[in-house]
Amino acid sequence: MPDRPEVTAVEIARLAGVGRAAVSNWRRRHADFPRPVGGTDSSPTFALDEVASWLRGQGKIAELPLLERVWQLVETLRDPAGHPAAPLVQVGAVLLLLHRDPDRWSALAAEPDTRLATALPRALAETASGAFGDGAAALRLPGLLGSTQLDLARLLAELAAAAGVPGAYEQLLTRYAEANTRQLSPTPPEAADLLAAVAGVPATVLDPATGLGALLLALPPTTGRYGQDADEVTGALARLRLALHTPAADPGPLPLELRAGDALRADGYPGDTFEAVLCQPPYNERDWGHDELQFDSRWPGGLVPPRGESELAWVLHCLAHTRPGGLAALLLPPTVATRRAGRRVRAELLRSGALRAVVALPAGAAPPYGVPLHLWVLRAPRPGDDFRQVLLLDAASTALPAGHSAVPAAAEAEGGRDKVRWPELRRTVLDAWHAFDLAAREGLPLPADRPGVHRTMAAIDLLDDETDLSPTRHVPPAAPVGGAAELAHLSGRLTELLAGLADPGSLLPDPAVPTAQPAAAAGPVVTVGELVRSGVLEVHSSGAGAPTRPAGAGPSGTPVLTDQDVIAGNPPSAVLDGSGPAGDLRTRPGDVLVPALGTGAARVVRAGGPSDGAALGRQLHLLRPDPAVLDPDFLAGQFRSTAATRRAASHASTTARLDIRRVELPRLPIAEQRLLGAAFARLAGFESALHQAAGLAHTLTQALTDGLATGTLAPPGRS
Repeated sequence: MPDRPEVTAVEIARLAGVGRAAVSNWRRRHADFPRPVGGTDSSPTFALDEVASWLRGQGKIAELPLLERVWQLVETLRDPAGHPAAPLVQVGAVLLLLHRDPDRWSALAAEPDTRLATALPRALAETASGAFGDGAAALRLPGLLGSTQLDLARLLAELAAAAGVPGAYEQLLTRYAEANTRQLSPTPPEAADLLAAVAGVPATVLDPATGLGALLLALPPTTGRYGQDADEVTGALARLRLALHTPAADPGPLPLELRAGDALRADGYPGDTFEAVLCQPPYNERDWGHDELQFDSRWPGGLVPPRGESELAWVLHCLAHTRPGGLAALLLPPTVATRRAGRRVRAELLRSGALRAVVALPAGAAPPYGVPLHLWVLRAPRPGDDFRQVLLLDAASTALPAGHSAVPAAAEAEGGRDKVRWPELRRTVLDAWHAFDLAAREGLPLPADRPGVHRTMAAIDLLDDETDLSPTRHVPPAAPVGGAAELAHLSGRLTELLAGLADPGSLLPDPAVPTAQPAAAAGPVVTVGELVRSGVLEVHSSGAGAPTRPAGAGPSGTPVLTDQDVIAGNPPSAVLDGSGPAGDLRTRPGDVLVPALGTGAARVVRAGGPSDGAALGRQLHLLRPDPAVLDPDFLAGQFRSTAATRRAASHASTTARLDIRRVELPRLPIAEQRLLGAAFARLAGFESALHQAAGLAHTLTQALTDGLATGTLAPPGRS
């Protein structure tokens, strides 16, 4: 265990907001750059205090960010021979004390270290016991704290004051998940919220593959929440995470029980049933216990899932723990619906009436982000229930931007999560499922099919040699846009847009008029950092941004702009979720929004526009100029230029992170800035009109193509 925090080159790059290549250059060019103190020749580590001192001396950072200081102390506590997440259990226990008994922490913090080292562990154990009862023993809290642990506790109090107690733990869990992607791929909150909404408001819920507890976290705190995870430390993290997101008004034990163990091999709840079971199980497990579970009671009629179908074993496990009439919802790979080896199990789920819906989600909805997962919804059969219909829903195309493939190329796979339009996806899935489920439970007529989106099929019609349950195979293509009148309307709108684009004078500056100052680009320049120091410009950076939920997922709230909204030119796609402090910063007219990644995008906030009054999401810079000295459109135009952003960006791999304060602007009088700003604004409007025309053209041509293919439209020349 290192006696002081160490950092890698990647972490140094994160501290300074540059690429890893820049760190390599510093090591070669600067003789005083700190020497490695550990690691290997190919991946050395450096003393954090030495690195921070050097960066400050070079003017590359003003101060080590609080989150980074906390994380490096957490890294110091890691035992190379132990579980990498074990220190986060101690972190969570300290935050739990801050959450449930802040007055006690305040009293302890005033004590000298010698007393705090023995008093704090006792306080942590008592708080954990009050929250979890006998389950507190699973946390394995230390009986005596060292100086590093005490320093960490005090820094955690600072971080909790800045980000809120739940927010502080979320930031640290995110850092841990990013560093351990092969061991941990947590379900994102949007996907967890979707599964919870499908389940409704059950009194008791089980997640047999809990992970970090994202699915249980999406449920109301009053729900009886039960879980199991094969990794005991990960289960402890989930326990603490759920406790930190539960209001501290009631100091009693939480309605929460998490057990350790492999749920397939060592079921933690044998014979128990719950009103709902939610799960994103591990995928493609070969050694899931096929041989030793041949006669397990969870397999209906003794139908053992094939060795290569571990996901179907999880489906049957979840169904076995769902009480009659209750619901089970699982996120599964699309191959589970088609693989020939699993045909008999799929057929049994259809014959029994358990399988109620298969929903195709877009790639990016949940990890692995390059795979378009399926959502399976089941109801445990009740005696006498003869309902045998299945809802097949293709929600992939409804939740991606126009013209974007539902199955992205490999190069886009990891970035696919940012392309999912969660409000549309949520609305499509829940509207179709709730209408179908209500009809099934109340004996009402089933909702009409919607071509291109969903179709209801009798189970017997799906029972064939393949029993393929892929929605895309069975849902008919969308009908052409309705009728000649609507097609004519679309054509008219497109013609009008194209006519405007064909007149450069309406949107573009006149390229025939030479610039008044051809040497302006080579003349005096000023950096954004210098403008900030002179008081002409304010710069605010969002970092991880305010805690959000998708717009449309629950009550309306303060809109939140993300970097992807700015890049795509879309209105805010999320709202504040209220789980942590959002800060007081809101956009106002004249602000300029710039993504932290050097994408060449920038947007000016207009009065009364969709971005006016929004909070900042992740990875955004907000620039607030004094309009009497610095024109906002001129500023945004400079940020959209290739040269300015290229010089100020650090390039590593396929991403370029923008060092906002290094961006250079020409020194121009305000009158000339406004003249240039007006031209920049016209260009931005031209680009927006192009995007709108492209989307409209795609809709129109697809409608015409579908109409000709289905025979509802006749080709020109046919009478």
